[in-house]
This record gives sequence, C-alpha cells and structure tokens, in this order.
Amino acid sequence: MKRKSILFLLLCFIFCMIIAAIPIQQAIVFQPNNTDEKLAYIPIENEKEFKIKYTHSIHLSEVVESYQITSSFSIQQNELMYEDFGIGMPANAADGEIFEQKGGKYYIKNMKLIFPYFHLRIGQVLANHRVIFKNKEYPLSRSIRPGTSVKVEIRKINYFERWKGVNILESL
Repeated sequence: MKRKSILFLLLCFIFCMIIAAIPIQQAIVFQPNNTDEKLAYIPIENEKEFKIKYTHSIHLSEVVESYQITSSFSIQQNELMYEDFGIGMPANAADGEIFEQKGGKYYIKNMKLIFPYFHLRIGQVLANHRVIFKNKEYPLSRSIRPGTSVKVEIRKINYFERWKGVNILESL
C-alpha cells in the first residue's frame, strides 16, 4: 500500500512538471543574449500593438518605433517617429511607405518590415528604452539590467519561464 502511494505521488509530480513545461502564455519576450539574466515578458491575449521608445544617443531626441504583431506571430514595424535627421535616422520613406512632417516631428508610416525577432541593447546612459503597451510606458531598465542585449520576439512561454522571469507590466 505504501509503495503504491509513493508511486502515485511520484507520477503526480512528474505529470505536474510536464504540464508546467508546456508553453501556454503568448507573450512579447525580451530574452537576454549570452547571459544568465532572467527573461522579461509582457503577456498578451488579443493585443496586436506595442512600441519601443528611446532617446537617440547622438541627437538626444525621442524616437518611437511602432510594431504590429502579425497573425503568424512575427513582428512588423509599421511606423517610425523621430525629431532629427542625421546619423542613424532615415532621410526619406522607402517604396510604398509614407513620409510626413507634423508638429516638428518626422514620421515614416505604412512600413511593412517583418521580423521573426529583433535584437535590442538596453541603454546604459541616455537611451532610457521604454516599451509602450496599451498606451502605458514601462521603462525596460526596471526589468532588464542596462547594457544587456536582448532578443525581442513573440512566443509562448511556459509556467517555469513565467515564474523565473519578470513580468514587465508588474515592474512599476
């Protein structure tokens, strides 16, 4: 009888571990590259948009990159807003894109750049990278150590990753 109870508990434990390892939560994931830093994530349900906002290191002006989550869970950059021309900033729109100047800012709209992921280095000094999700800004340096290079992607995470990682929405 005792042996059956131990076997039952062991099987329950194994079952729970398997269930906890199955990816279930769709998220915008900021996975540190080449470090043992924790991943940071934003859980998503039906949300399809997010933005990355930062201060340009040379111009010291704001830049906002707008992204759309595609139906295949890739990332599509659809807009870029910046305040100064010059190093690191486009001078005009590419084919099919729209260039606008409004209120002292420059916009490139109708962008269709699609990525399975992209890399981002969290600024140490001036950049102050923030993610904008549901019209609210979240400083990435509160969840990710400044200077860390991260891979940004849309993917499902499991219970263990959620437990070990940092939910950016809860880091304020």
